[in-house]
Amino acid sequence: MFAVVSPEKLHLSAGTVVRSIATWQEYQALCQQRGDGSIPRIKYRSGEVLLMSPLPKHGRDASLIADIIKVLLDLAGREYDSFTPVTIQLPEESGIEPDYCFYIDNWQAVSGKERIDWANDPPPDLVLEIDVTSYSDVNDYLPYRVPEVWLFRNKKLLVYQLQGDEYIEVDKSRYFPNINLQDVITQCLQVAYERNTSAAIRDLKQRLGN
Repeated sequence: MFAVVSPEKLHLSAGTVVRSIATWQEYQALCQQRGDGSIPRIKYRSGEVLLMSPLPKHGRDASLIADIIKVLLDLAGREYDSFTPVTIQLPEESGIEPDYCFYIDNWQAVSGKERIDWANDPPPDLVLEIDVTSYSDVNDYLPYRVPEVWLFRNKKLLVYQLQGDEYIEVDKSRYFPNINLQDVITQCLQVAYERNTSAAIRDLKQRLGN
């Protein structure tokens, strides 16, 4: 169901998703209207705008899984940069706001930069998306050629890797090939929802011997 884009659409109740036919210029106007805030999230693709106001569960899960990624990278001795919130744009083509993005192999290419040129700088090596409201689509990252996208949906982690011109679901992350990510995330979520996210991360570090 499409609706007319207007500034009023920026005031959404939590969990709401709105799709609207829109030009790139209208998308830019909505981003300006929102200002420096991160709610609602705004996405542009193929002549339409999608707006979504996240539920608290969305933010909690995103923060926890991002922390898990950081723990695993630290354990492996990998250097990285991470960003949230961040808006990734290719003018007239695409605009998207991942929950979290990580530069791992290419962290030096963006080190110290206040702005990233998405048309010329390398894309993030790993993107994390939490999908609670069917807002997320792995193919949104095709224009940027992000090598690996994690989509967490219905308590299950789906790992996609770019192969040629499409994303293929795979069993293992290229960054953590020896880690059962689904088990790690499931255990951390259980602790987080029984106690809190800090307890979940402390428990993870203890289990990993860190």
